[in-house]
Amino acid sequence: MLMPALASAAAVDNEIEQLRAAVAEHSAQVFALEQKLLHPADTRLAVFLTLDTRDSMDLDSVELFVDDTPVASHLYSEQERGSLEEGGIQQLYTGNLASGSHQLKTVVTARSANDHFVRREAVHRFQKQPGTLRLQVTLDARAPDYEPRVSFVEWK
Repeated sequence: MLMPALASAAAVDNEIEQLRAAVAEHSAQVFALEQKLLHPADTRLAVFLTLDTRDSMDLDSVELFVDDTPVASHLYSEQERGSLEEGGIQQLYTGNLASGSHQLKTVVTARSANDHFVRREAVHRFQKQPGTLRLQVTLDARAPDYEPRVSFVEWK
């Protein structure tokens, strides 16, 4: 009588594994659908941050506004600054934006090489077309004043 019980336990284990696989597959499908609904490709906007000069300023914080609405704010740790200084790229924001004319504003707070804290605002006006738009925000500080400058590039 012991054999049928072992066979029954093996069948239950097999059924549990099949259910786990089905749940994992279903979860992956739900996640993909959720991403498609939350960030449809036709309306997606992604904003990235890079540093052009890596030793002339200490980045403190960045705030990001789309059409005067705050969408991202980040206070940098020493480790994050180090990653950017080594050439890293940070994704600041991903969201949805209707086609048409828009404005991206960044507010950067940093300490320049001459130990002055500065706050800079920069505005970039752009035309959003259907499809994903990727914008790169680049921070730079060059001699002789080492004041932070912000530039924008639309990735093709």
